[in-house]
Amino acid sequence: MENQNQNQNQINIEINDDVADGTYSNLAIITHSHSEFIVDFINIMPGVPKARVKSRIILTPEHAKRLMAALSDNVKKFEEQFGPIKQLGPDQNIPPFPMNFGGPLGQA
Repeated sequence: MENQNQNQNQINIEINDDVADGTYSNLAIITHSHSEFIVDFINIMPGVPKARVKSRIILTPEHAKRLMAALSDNVKKFEEQFGPIKQLGPDQNIPPFPMNFGGPLGQA
């Protein structure tokens, strides 16, 4: 009986080859409305004034919060294994991104 319940709670997830290859992103812009969070993943190249959104993920607020918790947990596990992730600070002359596409300002 317990094995039958385990089978009912399992989800068979498949991934096609194009999605499995992944898409590189070095910038994420997050906007939201009252009913959804939109995460745009972008690959911006140095010296190139234009970049394209490579992938857009739309989440409910509940799923966005679950994603935030899962990312936090995974970053913690990563740092425990490999050490702290270094972040560049504002004193290191990082250019600001003037990115306001008509909605709330994104944060990445």
